[in-house]
Amino acid sequence: MKHQKCYNVIEYVRRKEKHMGIFLNPGNTAFKEAVNARIYVDKTKLIDFTNQFINTPQKFICSSRPRRFGKSMAADMLLAYYSKESKSEELFAGLSITDCRSFKMHLNKYDVIYFDVQECIDNAESIENTIEYITQSVLEELNLAYPEIIPSDTKTVSEALNYINQATENRFVIIIDEWDAMFRAAPKQKETHEKYIAFLRSLFKGAGARRFIALAYITGILPIKKYKTQSTLNNFMEYTMINPGPIAPYFGFTEEEVAVLCKTYNKDFGNIRRWYDGYRLSGLHIYNPFAVTNLILQGNFQSYWLQSGTYESVKDLISIDFDGLRKDVIELLAGGSVKVNPYFFQNDMDSFDDKNDVLALLIHLGYLAYNPEEASAEIPNEEIRTEFQKAVQSVKWTEILDFLKESERLLAAVNRKDNNEVAKIIEAVHDTSVSILQYNDENSLSYVLDKAFLATMNFYFKPKRELPAGKGFADIVYIPKPEYRKNHPALVVELKWNQDAKTAIDQIKKKQYQETIKEYTDNILFIGINYDRKSKNHECLIEEFKN
Repeated sequence: MKHQKCYNVIEYVRRKEKHMGIFLNPGNTAFKEAVNARIYVDKTKLIDFTNQFINTPQKFICSSRPRRFGKSMAADMLLAYYSKESKSEELFAGLSITDCRSFKMHLNKYDVIYFDVQECIDNAESIENTIEYITQSVLEELNLAYPEIIPSDTKTVSEALNYINQATENRFVIIIDEWDAMFRAAPKQKETHEKYIAFLRSLFKGAGARRFIALAYITGILPIKKYKTQSTLNNFMEYTMINPGPIAPYFGFTEEEVAVLCKTYNKDFGNIRRWYDGYRLSGLHIYNPFAVTNLILQGNFQSYWLQSGTYESVKDLISIDFDGLRKDVIELLAGGSVKVNPYFFQNDMDSFDDKNDVLALLIHLGYLAYNPEEASAEIPNEEIRTEFQKAVQSVKWTEILDFLKESERLLAAVNRKDNNEVAKIIEAVHDTSVSILQYNDENSLSYVLDKAFLATMNFYFKPKRELPAGKGFADIVYIPKPEYRKNHPALVVELKWNQDAKTAIDQIKKKQYQETIKEYTDNILFIGINYDRKSKNHECLIEEFKN
């Protein structure tokens, strides 16, 4: 292989005396740019978290988050903090980490080996040559920084670090960004995967790693690869979209941080919440920072995050022919949630045994949000729902096209206030989409409404269930997007069993649900729906709210 250097030789020689390189102590420029950006949200308390594990058995940490969730910025921040060649105390001045007792304890005290695997794949000319490229580059820089310590026949990075540790007692911080890029870039190249895993194990497993590593921090989209049920690097503490743990506030923007940004930049927090809220991590509302930042800077409500990539990955995944997957996707699009067991997923882009594996991958990719209390997943927000809608419509499933056709008829009947037609369509959906055993289940009618109103995804935000409104909680509320409010009223739906539709309408009025809805629009329809379990008859009553 032609070894393509990722640095200019003259420049590297100039930096040699400072022991600064591209892989070894590459500096704090990237974090400096982040801090100086127009929008910067302080996440430096992550450093206090990692500091507590320096030189302990828990010093191996893996954080996996979707694209554009601030993973690289966090890696750059840790590099700037730990690297002994960076001199970063002034850079951190005024940031929250400076209030922590651990701040000066580890500030710029370590040699740091840092690399971005995706960048290395690009520089190595082929994915098959990437490990050799990383190994040779790191060994060259270590030899320059520690001359006459590493034997000339040393072939691996772990051997070199062992020699340095034995001679100097120095310990290293190793930071790897996009650690999982090998699995994502070449999902079917199993031999390359095995070679990469062997490289990682040589760095992070065994007695040598315990001696020469002070801290290992790797970050990517996927959790650490599994073989069967065991992690290949089982000494790592893992924090994921399934189990975010205590680092949840440090990736993405919290709701409080978004509210502060809205106040600073005079943006409507309510609209931002409707478009971009949806991830619940360790009890926190977490927003994708790329989407929020672009919304504030550009001002248009749209799918910013996914415009930086493509919906093709969603389309490919939901097209896999697993039993029940299409039914679940329809439920997700309609604003509902689906049960999922994500714990047997092998953490790669190719090993799928059933629909749970597909849903688990969509959670890690950020296309679905996971609710651990309910063991369920849902589309997190309007931004992602927009992309799901594009993906699903492009695959042209007959099931979805049929549901959309009937749902469009239903919306037209609702706007005409045609009670009989609405009841007839809902009854037909109930008959065709719910099994006999579940037909009279209390949740069935709510499920049926999800399907029946599928076409609302074109004009309405994701439906709100049990929405605090007026003096109670409205069963289901559909709020139209601003551009459609002239022709599409807000829909306040109340469901009843074995009663009558008028009772449902009376409850809406008595509880004054409209008082909350009026902050969005005065164009409101009350929809009462009753289902009689004995006769299986469906009844609908629609009334227009009059202010």
